[in-house]
Parts: sequence; structure tokens; C-alpha cells
Amino acid sequence: MPYSFSAYKFHIFVPESVGNTVRKIHILIIKSYIGPLVITFFIAVFVLLMQFLWKYVDDMVGKGLEWYIIAELLFYASSTFVPLALPLAILLSSLMTFGNLGEHYELVAMKAAGISLWKIMKPLIVLSVMISAFAFYFSNNILPVANLKFKSLLYDVRKQKLAFDIKDGIFYRGMDEYVMRIGKKDKDGEIIHDIMIYNHTSKRGNVDLTVAESGLMESTHDGRYLVFTLYNGYNYRENIDQKDHNKTKPFQKIKFREEIRRFDLSAFELTRTNEELFKNNYQMLNISQLNLAIDSLNKSYDLRRKIFADDFFRYYFFYNLIDTFDYKRLDTLPYHPFDITRIYENKAELSSIMNLALNQARNRKQKLEAIRNISEAHNTWIIKHKIVRHKKFTLSFACLILFFIGAPLGAIIRKGGFGLPVVISIVFFVFYHIISITGEKSALAGAINVSYGMWIASVILLPLGIFLTYKAASDSPLLNTESWNKIFRKVFRKKKETH
Repeated sequence: MPYSFSAYKFHIFVPESVGNTVRKIHILIIKSYIGPLVITFFIAVFVLLMQFLWKYVDDMVGKGLEWYIIAELLFYASSTFVPLALPLAILLSSLMTFGNLGEHYELVAMKAAGISLWKIMKPLIVLSVMISAFAFYFSNNILPVANLKFKSLLYDVRKQKLAFDIKDGIFYRGMDEYVMRIGKKDKDGEIIHDIMIYNHTSKRGNVDLTVAESGLMESTHDGRYLVFTLYNGYNYRENIDQKDHNKTKPFQKIKFREEIRRFDLSAFELTRTNEELFKNNYQMLNISQLNLAIDSLNKSYDLRRKIFADDFFRYYFFYNLIDTFDYKRLDTLPYHPFDITRIYENKAELSSIMNLALNQARNRKQKLEAIRNISEAHNTWIIKHKIVRHKKFTLSFACLILFFIGAPLGAIIRKGGFGLPVVISIVFFVFYHIISITGEKSALAGAINVSYGMWIASVILLPLGIFLTYKAASDSPLLNTESWNKIFRKVFRKKKETH
């Protein structure tokens, strides 16, 4: 008799066609899957965002950034975390969904009604394929733009100066070409006492000093300038630009009752760097742009090697001084001892030639080392482009693989909620992430091919997903504690019998 699916139990209803029943089950399974998927995705993004804040909190605090600047930075940072958060969300949500179905015996009821596990998983498989397609589109089209916005804004925020904040009795050096100290500020923050200002605009040290007993500190309406109105003070200046100032020590002292100083605060405003300077980085390119960049880098690399090979012996002119044709191919000829002293009996001339040869050899060695470093850096840059290109595909494939691990694993362990599924999901995801990072680092170091390094995690986990799906479809008690207890009991019984 057909059954209708609910979140926690089944109700017997009026018989209807099996197709309608399966369709309703598919709709309700999708609904039960979407909720955990969205929640776990945003939780994962939030955790990664907190990690980002802990890492860069020192670069953002105390700089007087507007709230919308911080919000924009966090938004772009969250977008760059999608390649990590999405596979984890799919793994955890699929495990929770099928764990709930198994825990409340709903999978058993559906299988008893003649619905196989493949039919139960079918709508989520289709949905996972759609998510994987979106992940590829996101990685190829949206992520490069998000990286460009995020990296450029983070660069501007990190180089932004700290907000103008003078503390009592402490020299403030945050303002270009000026160092100032305020002995005391009143509670209103405007009336100040015991002011000292060093002017370093001349780039000649502490030769220009202004002191005052009191003053008024306020900013203009647009916030571009800070105005100091100083009372009862002195201007001290050493005139070191005069002739023979080291002997005469000219000194100037001017007393004033009131003096106004204006300081430009535009340097404390956030200035945005032109994004065109960042757009050619490999993290800001899509697949077609990466292919073009890799092709250009390979041609440049080959051309550099050819030029070096052609020019290396051209400038090693010691070979031209003597006829050494027979000695350039010693590996193919019998050994012939070569004594240069037989040709040059003049010791001075011989010493000059030998010194010339040594210098040429040292120069060639330095040239080889320089070319090797340049070639390694160039090759590393090419590998980074290839790694980013592969990542655009491995993200989509990871979403599918982790679904085929999470869904059957949930059906096997039959536990839902945020308890055991979270632990198992984290273990599998950490395992996948460690393999991915290890493969990427190995490829970057040139230890293995880039394709092998970037796909090794998927190749390792794909058989595991197939194995778990097969076991779940065949109702194998893979993680059933009772089954394992029976196995261990049999093993211990055999040991006792042998003893």
C-alpha cells in the first residue's frame, strides 16, 4: 500500500498512482535538503569570515573606516570563501538529510513500498549536478571579479593610515612631515594645553619647533583640514641654510600671542587604487584568459631559453684564442692530455690567459645561476596559472563527489541532526582538504605534474563515494554497531577455542 512522506512519520492514505507518490516524496526530500544546505553554507562562510577577521583585524582597527567600506570588504571576502564553504555544505546537508530519513525509519518505509535508494536520491542528484554547474559558473565568472574587488580593497585598507588620534603627553608621528605633542586635552577634546610641534618639511631634522601654552584644536566642516589656534607661544628655528652656519650657529626666536596652523588630513582618507593594476593577476582571470596567459608565458619562457642558449658561448670568447676543436668533444675521442704551457711559454702571457679563463668561468657561473632563478620564478608563475585553471573544474567535481559520500553515509549511519553528522562531515572534509592542499603544494614545488596534484583528492575520494553508494543501495550494515559486535564476538570466540 502506498505511503505519503512527512518530516518525521508516514500516514496511510487513499491509494493513488505510484508516480504521484514518488513525485511527492521527491518534492519533500528536496525541501528537507534545501534547509540544511542553506544553513550549513552560511555557517561555513561565517566561520571562514571570522578567521579572516582575526587575521586582518589589526589592519582595520583604528583607521576610521566607514561602515560601508568594512561591509563591502566583508562581502567580497565572503564571496571568495564559496569554493571552501559550498562542498562542505553539500557534504553535511546530504548526510543530515539521509541521516534523518534513516533515523526515523522513513528510508525503510520507502524501500518497503518498492522505491529504491537510487530513486530516492534522484532529485538530489539532479540538484547536485545543477549546483555543480553553478559552482563552475561562479568559479569562472564571478570569483575572478570578487577576487579583484577584494584584493584591491584589502590592499587599500592595509596601507591606509591610522585615524588621527593624539593622546596626552605622547608624540604623534602619524602626520607626514610633522611630529606633535599635546600635554593635556580638556574633556571637550578641543581646548589643548602645552603644545609642541616639530616641522620636518625641510627634511633637515629638528630645526623648526613651535611651542605654545594653550590652543584650540578643531577640524573644518568638510573634514579635510585640522586647524590649530595657538596662544602665547614661540617659534624656534635654526637657520642652517645660511653660509658658515656650523660656525655662527644662527638661531631665530619669534614670540606670538596667537598663531593659526592648518594641517591637511587628506592622507587619512581611504584612497582607492586603480583596479586595472590588479586585473592581470592569475586569481582575477577566467578560463579563456588563463589559457591565453599560459600560452603567452610558455612562448616567453621558450624564447628566453633559446636566447640564452644562443648567447651563452657567443660571449665565452676564450675558445677563440686557441684551436681547441679536437678538445670540444672529449666524450667521443680518446683521451689526449692538453698542456697549455706548451703553447704559451711566456709565464706572464700564460697567467693572463688563465686569469681570463677563470673570470670567464666565474661570469658564466653567475649568469647560469641568475638564469636558473629567473627560469624557476617564470615556471612557478606558469604553474600558478595552471593551478587556478584546474581549480575551476575541481570545485564542481568536489561538490558531486562529496554528495555521493554524504548521502549514502547518512543512509548507513542513520543519524540526523548536528551531532554525529557534523563530526563525520568535518573528518571527511578535512581529509579531502589536506589531500588537496598537499597536491597543490607538490605541484607548485614542481614535484608532480599540475594535473595530478590538483585532481589527486578527487581521484582518491571518488572510489570511496562509489563504494558507500553501493553499500547503502544494498542495505549493507557497514557502520551498524550490532553487526560489528557480532564480528568481534566471533573473532574472540575463535581465539578462545584455539587457546
